[in-house]
Amino acid sequence: MGVGLHWDDVEIGDRFRTLGRTITEADITAYVAAVGMVEEMFTNLEYIQEVSVIGARPVPGSLVFCTAEALLMQSTMQRTGMAFLEADIKVHSPTAAGDTIHVECEVVEARATSKPGRGLLRTSNKVVNQRGEVVLTYNPLRMVKSKPTP
Repeated sequence: MGVGLHWDDVEIGDRFRTLGRTITEADITAYVAAVGMVEEMFTNLEYIQEVSVIGARPVPGSLVFCTAEALLMQSTMQRTGMAFLEADIKVHSPTAAGDTIHVECEVVEARATSKPGRGLLRTSNKVVNQRGEVVLTYNPLRMVKSKPTP
């Protein structure tokens, strides 16, 4: 219980969904301060109310991605994930403060590497908000541990 998936625990086509998480004003404030993303669109509520096309404080796309990764870490990679190798990321629509997201994940590649004890695992991930809208997609390739030998 609580240990992540090994690359050889899954099969191509396996699907799962993470728990959800609401991205709050505090999350946005902490994130933009931590990474130095101090653009007015994220830091000035008066400016946001005057010019925002979404009518609310937007969540940086990189924060949406990081939150999605955190949701996946909690459910699939504890003690089994070894490395995040690559991903194509696409933002489809804005996420605003107060939106709740979850990740819908499908295994699209799972294979051994040339070194024992590890494999490569690629998933197709959809980040979905509380209205059922896909807000971000990405397809990470990860190095993941193999099942322990008995």
